[in-house]
Amino acid sequence: MEVYLDHNATTPVRPEVLEAMEECLRAGGAWGNASSLHAVGRPARKRLGEARRLVADALGAEPTGVTFTGSGSEAINLALKGAYFASGAARRHLITTSIEHSAVLKTCAWLQTQGAEVTYLPVDSAGRLDPDQVAGAIREDTLLVSLVHANNEVGTLQPTAAIGEACRERGVLLHVDAVQAVGKLPVTLDGLRCDMLSLSAHKLYGPKGVGALVARAGVELTPLIHGGGQEHGVRSGTEAVAQAAGLARALELSLAEMAQTTEHLQRLRARFLQVRERLEAIKLNGHPDHTLPHTVNLSFMFCDGMALGLNLNLRGIRVSQGSACAAGQIAPSHVLMAMGLSEKAAHGAIRFSLGKDNTEAEIDYVVEELVSTVKKLRLLTAPEDIGKCDENCPCFVLDEA
Repeated sequence: MEVYLDHNATTPVRPEVLEAMEECLRAGGAWGNASSLHAVGRPARKRLGEARRLVADALGAEPTGVTFTGSGSEAINLALKGAYFASGAARRHLITTSIEHSAVLKTCAWLQTQGAEVTYLPVDSAGRLDPDQVAGAIREDTLLVSLVHANNEVGTLQPTAAIGEACRERGVLLHVDAVQAVGKLPVTLDGLRCDMLSLSAHKLYGPKGVGALVARAGVELTPLIHGGGQEHGVRSGTEAVAQAAGLARALELSLAEMAQTTEHLQRLRARFLQVRERLEAIKLNGHPDHTLPHTVNLSFMFCDGMALGLNLNLRGIRVSQGSACAAGQIAPSHVLMAMGLSEKAAHGAIRFSLGKDNTEAEIDYVVEELVSTVKKLRLLTAPEDIGKCDENCPCFVLDEA
């Protein structure tokens, strides 16, 4: 049996999405240049406008506030760099957290070379940020706060709306990395009290190569890409109409099915978590309640996570040790370390991210294979330590002494 449980890394393209994209690529369809004024360009321009309006309506923005990008990472870069340079660097201070996606952390690090000052706020052991921390970190020269709404590694949800209120009271912009949240949770600019949010199509059963930055009216951004002035002058380059149509269709379907899909995923997640009754020395990483309905991150003590992942792959089970963007790295997850886990616990962590098409039979198969594989690996690595550890053991937590 083959079971794909890495939906936070990417999702398969839905047939309905593929059909929408093919309509934009076929001869006689909307294949033209959307900037062309003649008859071949008009269908493409119409289709692009329809996609933009659908995304805008879904996320509570005006169509002019939707900028299609090549990825979620580009959308994040545009939000942070675009806002910083649009301000003329008059307000140099940015705030983010220690558990952000690398697109945020590396962009902030680069902006520091351009004169920005960045505060990296800590999170608690469940990966949650206290809104009072943000309020206390805001300075007179604070321009922007960037926050991930749903963490891609552990699934923890932030109290984003409360943080957004604190930002609005002080006239500070809030950018939300909603890449893992859009299409899975109710997300709008007003609901999150944010000024900008970024998303990516391939996280919600759409194509790779397209994302979007959605901004409220009045947010000024300096373009990263200069040229013909497409995307309302914010992102030049011939518009990828088929990609935009695919994103819009994927978002439309996800929103229409959200309640049903969420119920299904929560049921599968609860079924999967029964593995904790069959294996000792397992820790659930992330918040038990404020979390994505499909994400489970578990640390298996006395078991190397890479070896576990490889062995599960041999059994047809596709999982991840963390963010796909960090694949191949030996260093433990920066998210788990920031949450206070020991290196052993971080190295023994596996992320299971379920999808709408997974079944109970697949989950049962994964649980059986997981129990069997973990027991075998533990006998090879640390048989003398088995039975000496539980979720509250210091083995799971950093020794701050």
